[in-house]
Amino acid sequence: MKNLKKDYYNPFFSHIYVEKAVLDHPRTKRILQKFPKANLISINHYKDVFCRKGQNFICQQQSQNLILGAKQGTLIYKGAPVCQSFGNEEFYYTSCIMNCIYDCEYCYLKGMYPSGNIVIFVNLEEIFDQVRTHLNDHDMYLCVSYDTDMLAMEPIAGYVEEWISFAKTLSHLPKRLKVEIRTKSANRQFWQKHIPVPGIIYGITLSPQAVIDAYEHKTPSLARRIASVKEALQRGFSIRLCFDPMLYCRDWRQRYHEMLNQIFAEINMEEIEDVSVGSFRVSQDYLKKMRKNQPDSTVVQFPYQNDNGVYHYPKDLAEQMEGYLVNRLISKLPEDKIFLWENKESKKRNYFKDE
Repeated sequence: MKNLKKDYYNPFFSHIYVEKAVLDHPRTKRILQKFPKANLISINHYKDVFCRKGQNFICQQQSQNLILGAKQGTLIYKGAPVCQSFGNEEFYYTSCIMNCIYDCEYCYLKGMYPSGNIVIFVNLEEIFDQVRTHLNDHDMYLCVSYDTDMLAMEPIAGYVEEWISFAKTLSHLPKRLKVEIRTKSANRQFWQKHIPVPGIIYGITLSPQAVIDAYEHKTPSLARRIASVKEALQRGFSIRLCFDPMLYCRDWRQRYHEMLNQIFAEINMEEIEDVSVGSFRVSQDYLKKMRKNQPDSTVVQFPYQNDNGVYHYPKDLAEQMEGYLVNRLISKLPEDKIFLWENKESKKRNYFKDE
């Protein structure tokens, strides 16, 4: 019956909506070539489809459509307070793609966007131009995959390769660009195809397999992600391990203990650039929508604590979870390679001297 139920949905990207202004754009043509049987629909603006009323994000994720358009106005944004800056003062992000092919129940995109469909902006040159403008004045730490998993989308969009090519053109500028590409993918072919480029760091999110099974639908297993990290390190790529968000379950300590044992057995932690640690947190506005759309999700319906518009675990629980992970990590990494959300130095020091 489950397979029969899935038969009611169209295949992924069976319909592709394209803004009239970008129909002849080279990136549009390149992407459309990958879907020769898709129904092509011409539109005036991506928001006519993406932002229309009455959509159901959860249902749309079962049969995602693709929207190709051009992003207008401000293209580079200051980093959000719920995100880690890793000690970088000039912290920004940009959105080349909106929404993700993965289906993590706790993902803030489910509360941020009205649609479960995926938007790809084909006017990357304009984003690159704004980055160059910033680099005339100051260094930049730029996150380019907050609103999607760009590496998972690489077979469709090819945007990681484009960011690599762009980064290679900046050596003459007075300031430096550092790009973070965050992913849960296990795209080992990517590491085999490309070579490391200075200034680009790949943040690989790792979770216990029980968490992946329960909440990170359609994502690769922990074993596959670890194998991908191992391959990337062997080929010299700059890799950040992201234990963020940590998610609570009744046996969370045992689950994270087993995960770390598996990681330490396979990965030489001395080769890791750094690690990110943070328990789950989300904007109150996003969580309100997420709870409405996912009434049966335990991770979404958890009784979080609200502080200044941000929902998170109660302080004692968050400190237990983060503290446990940090105290395991410092046996393998120096303190200055372990980054905690909000850069709470007093809390960080307590973590390091607990055990």
